[in-house]
Amino acid sequence: MPAIVQSLSSSDAEQEEWRLRCDMAAVFRVAARLGWNEQIGNHNSLMLPTARPDAKPTFLINPRGYLFQELTASSLIVCDLDGNVLRGKGELRKVAFHIHCRIHLQNPAATCIIHVHPQYLTALSLLEQPELALAHHNNLLLNDRVAIDQHGDAPADSHQEGDRLAAALGNKSTLIMGGHGVTVAGPTVHDAFDECYIAERTAMYQVTALSTGQRLRTLPEAGRRRWNGPWGEKLDARLHLDAWRRILDREEPDYAR
Repeated sequence: MPAIVQSLSSSDAEQEEWRLRCDMAAVFRVAARLGWNEQIGNHNSLMLPTARPDAKPTFLINPRGYLFQELTASSLIVCDLDGNVLRGKGELRKVAFHIHCRIHLQNPAATCIIHVHPQYLTALSLLEQPELALAHHNNLLLNDRVAIDQHGDAPADSHQEGDRLAAALGNKSTLIMGGHGVTVAGPTVHDAFDECYIAERTAMYQVTALSTGQRLRTLPEAGRRRWNGPWGEKLDARLHLDAWRRILDREEPDYAR
């Protein structure tokens, strides 16, 4: 069970769940604006705080069959780690179950998991050598947090594949999935969202630069930050998500319903 999830009183747990639901709904809406999702596929999940120490661990996730831009705070479903839908309308997609449940179980820091197919990280994943260069200043913080999986030859359809993906992520927070997309894990919604955002932007710079046919520059190894802790301790992840929520409050206020 993820150690980061704390027990709260019943009323506090309900209030915290609603706050987290609004954050998650915001991430879905922003991801839709940025073109990260594959039609009604892709999925983001979040472990919920518990009302009792002995309570069964549960997580929020988007139900099968909805576009990201349709999702609201109240439309997310609550599931247990066995894949049962406990609250909400809709079903849990099988691939989402095998990816998210197993990573949540195997990785104590994976409170929030974002699995999407953004254009540039996905393009990078299609290369024989899908690595991030040490070329942009973002790479100095990002690269030591990235794992690359070259062995996922088909969609996740079993616990074994979910466990393999969890092992491939290991103690990293971003997994570039060969021929597939990306999975980003973080201790909070804003940590996972901002790291995914920066990883996609950095991949965009790299793919765009390579399209010129010139070689990439290489920054000095001494500049690497060697940081594997919470992403938001080095960047303004919470402020970034808050800024997007202000935009959504004006333009798509139904996300928080």
